[in-house]
Amino acid sequence: MTKIDRRQLLKTLSLTVGAGLMMPDAILSAEETTRLNELHFKSDLTLDKPVTAITLGAGSRGNVYGNYALKYPGNLDIVGVAEPIKIRNDRYTKKHQIDEKNRFDTWERVFERPKFADAIIISTPDNLHYAPCMKALAMGYDILLEKPISPSERECRDILQLAKKTGRIVAVCHVLRYAPYFIKLREIIQSGVLGKVVSIQHLEPIHHIHMSHSYVRGNWHNSKETTPIILAKSCHDLDILRWMLGKPAKAIQAFGDLSWFRKENAPEGSTPRCTNGCKVEASCPYSALQIYYRKRSWTYVFDFPDNKDEHDAFLMDRLKTTNYGRCVYQMDNDQPDHYTTNILFDDNVTASFSMEAFTSYDGRRTRVMGTLGDVVGDMTSMTHTDFLTGKKTEWKEESDGHGGGDWRLVNDWLLAISKKDPSLLTSTIDQSIESHVMGFMAEESRKKKRVMDIRM
Repeated sequence: MTKIDRRQLLKTLSLTVGAGLMMPDAILSAEETTRLNELHFKSDLTLDKPVTAITLGAGSRGNVYGNYALKYPGNLDIVGVAEPIKIRNDRYTKKHQIDEKNRFDTWERVFERPKFADAIIISTPDNLHYAPCMKALAMGYDILLEKPISPSERECRDILQLAKKTGRIVAVCHVLRYAPYFIKLREIIQSGVLGKVVSIQHLEPIHHIHMSHSYVRGNWHNSKETTPIILAKSCHDLDILRWMLGKPAKAIQAFGDLSWFRKENAPEGSTPRCTNGCKVEASCPYSALQIYYRKRSWTYVFDFPDNKDEHDAFLMDRLKTTNYGRCVYQMDNDQPDHYTTNILFDDNVTASFSMEAFTSYDGRRTRVMGTLGDVVGDMTSMTHTDFLTGKKTEWKEESDGHGGGDWRLVNDWLLAISKKDPSLLTSTIDQSIESHVMGFMAEESRKKKRVMDIRM
């Protein structure tokens, strides 16, 4: 195997990368994700004046995008925040030195004021994307919109229509498009070195704890109240397949269900909460006491008090009173824990995508099969094999869960706003809507057990 060293890799593929850890993106706090963005990205953007923005939702993602302003204040200035959780509102206000008159407890109150910034960052819960986005567009704001656009296909199309009507710039946070790894994988596919691309296999191993944390206990445990998992977790993946191929999807078929995290699978001796004297807690891989209290992992969701001496008591209280302390077999969850889609793209290119909960590992895996060669990658490296010569070329690429794409997205969004040119974005609302339609059609296929045509 021929290996290209890091210096040669940077020269050959023009990669700008740094060392990082390959971990599920949700396991990282906003501060940890920020450190990885700083490691993977350095802005060369210099604006005449910073773009001013109001953040709606000061949780993890709101902080990740907002922290760009702390590193590059000449490009982005956060001048307002709306957040109902007081400790988050207080901390975000202090961090960005927001004027007291520009902090709000709900997003609605932001729009009671005349327009007082250039842009809006929408990082509210999924089911609270549509209304603030429509209002922001109507008032003339440019928008950075966390994915999914909306849990409703009709609402997605409404946002697209109003964005076109107003001419505002709407960037959807499909951050994988901005990750150097996927940028270069797309370049390989589009270069013709693989010949005619015939098929793709793409796997998203969620990791078993990530599944239990986010989609059994966490904010997305109920698809009816939030978003189907194919959109909440995997609209990234549908989008990246469409983007790398550069071809529209024509049909989709999906299978999957909730097979394990169900009441009938609760072990004998289990209790509604892990803190209630559960007899099998010590031997359960999903023990809330083990995950959150003893190992102190996945605790980014808890707004700990500033006094560290209070952390133990605070955390135990949360495990006794919130969903994060409940038994994974006795939740009111409905999200599938395995999900497989078959997709037919234009020119008869086929793709299979699997989202799997029960893995000990994470990090997306992709295999691209062409008539002249293939490429295999796992977000840490990719290997191209030439069929004629048998030569193998390996590219190394260490990455965080989003491949360092968060701040590249923000950077391009700010450039697009300053130039009033949405074509400078990789993930415009126009381009992002198709992968959402693919997700809606996949969910309909799964429920109706039939192949669905995809019509834009």
